[in-house]
Amino acid sequence: MSEISETPLDTILPLEVLDRSIGKKIQVLMSNDKEFHGTLIGFDDFVNMVLENVQEFDNASPSGKTIKKMLLNGGQVSMLVPQI
Repeated sequence: MSEISETPLDTILPLEVLDRSIGKKIQVLMSNDKEFHGTLIGFDDFVNMVLENVQEFDNASPSGKTIKKMLLNGGQVSMLVPQI
């Protein structure tokens, strides 16, 4: 009888990436062409996120606006870039 060795898969679920990014800098690209860079404070299962010390970037204005704390709607998020 031959043994089949299974190798564990190195899979990370999307919410696990967010969980590991709490307290760290993250870039969030929105579907409306806005971009936010800030520290991730928390999130929920719908990827609604709370960020603090946020820089807001828009195609209309090249310089970023600073926001102390904000809540982002997860339904508008296109891409997340954690700075791990």
